[in-house]
Amino acid sequence: MSEKITDRQKNYTLFVLVLVFTSSHVDRQIMGILGQPIKESLLISDTQLGLLTGIMFAVFYATLGMPMAMWADRRNRRNLISFSVFLWSGMTALCGAAANFTQLLLLRIGVGVGEAGSNPPSHSIIADLYPKEQRATAMAVFGTGINWGILIGFLVGGWINEWYGWRTAFVVVGLPGILIAVLVRFTLTEPPRGYADAQGEKPPVVTPPPFWTVVKFMAANRVLRNIVAAGALIAFTGYASVIWVPIYLVRIHGMGTGEVGSYLALFIGVGGAIGIYLGGRLADFLSAKHGEQWLPWVVAIVSIVGLPFLYLCFTAAAQTGALWAYALPAALGTVYVAPGFALIQNQTPTEMRSVAAAINLFITNIIGLGLGPFTVGFFSDVFTPAYGIDGLRYGLMTTLVVIIWGAFHFYRAGSLLRQSK
Repeated sequence: MSEKITDRQKNYTLFVLVLVFTSSHVDRQIMGILGQPIKESLLISDTQLGLLTGIMFAVFYATLGMPMAMWADRRNRRNLISFSVFLWSGMTALCGAAANFTQLLLLRIGVGVGEAGSNPPSHSIIADLYPKEQRATAMAVFGTGINWGILIGFLVGGWINEWYGWRTAFVVVGLPGILIAVLVRFTLTEPPRGYADAQGEKPPVVTPPPFWTVVKFMAANRVLRNIVAAGALIAFTGYASVIWVPIYLVRIHGMGTGEVGSYLALFIGVGGAIGIYLGGRLADFLSAKHGEQWLPWVVAIVSIVGLPFLYLCFTAAAQTGALWAYALPAALGTVYVAPGFALIQNQTPTEMRSVAAAINLFITNIIGLGLGPFTVGFFSDVFTPAYGIDGLRYGLMTTLVVIIWGAFHFYRAGSLLRQSK
């Protein structure tokens, strides 16, 4: 028999991992609320802003995530997470000292390098702690870190920028992560691999397979192919919106960064945290009652529901209309995270889980985090000569059709799960 892990230990581990995930999203998404003042201070284009917030960060973050995940499947996951938090937090604080676009770009790449070592081992630890029927809920709790991170980043970053400038905002949000790194290193105990799947028996000793074995396994699994594609496409619009909607509200609707940060902290932070948690609970409930196909089907439905409200936000003539149209999509925008993460873990053998999570995150982050914000910035610059500042509206609208494409893949994954019964 393996030594029993108490519910208190499980809950504490999950709580600390939520803090880690929150810290990563504070440091990642603060670029949204600080984007316009950085653009004006460093005299950069929207395309360059898209590079800072999108593809250059994502390439390093996503690519390095895979070797770090292979390390995590073979070595101590807790220590890797602790080191990663320390690195990205220090790099974020140093962003406040950047004197030009190149320096800020290199420091943002450093943030991406740090964040690469956090998510895959966190997913693997959660999968070891919680059984299959509880994983979507546990992943939903973990996923609220996205929303808490945006809440803190937008609220603190927006007001600190107005009071002291954008450089100070980077320092204020970066330094607390170092304390979280210490908390992880000295208070977390790593669970045995496969603990939850062993159902109280001694977990089997597992040997992690080569990287390309995991790639071939995922490529051959039609459910995994659709889940990975769907998550990446939904993330494309989600990341683009989180970065560019604050800039849109400041630039086109004349709002201050503090005001925008307060509203979006409420909509994305509080509303989104409630949305992702209830979405995970609903997905677990429906999948337990009617079959696992409801994990992706819940996301497909939610994605389509939010689509017309995003369109109304991007086309609104008045500040009030733009803000309140964004409230529902902001609350629903991260619902896809928990069922998607859970399905990746459910469909993957224990010895592959960190690497499978990293491959999923690589694709999601290259397409979503990388191309989403960059695409909006690029098309904003393309449309600006003809439409002025309204070019940003049209840049944002280019992302909407991608939601339909992503929802189709979630629907398809559910259909395949139902057929496999």
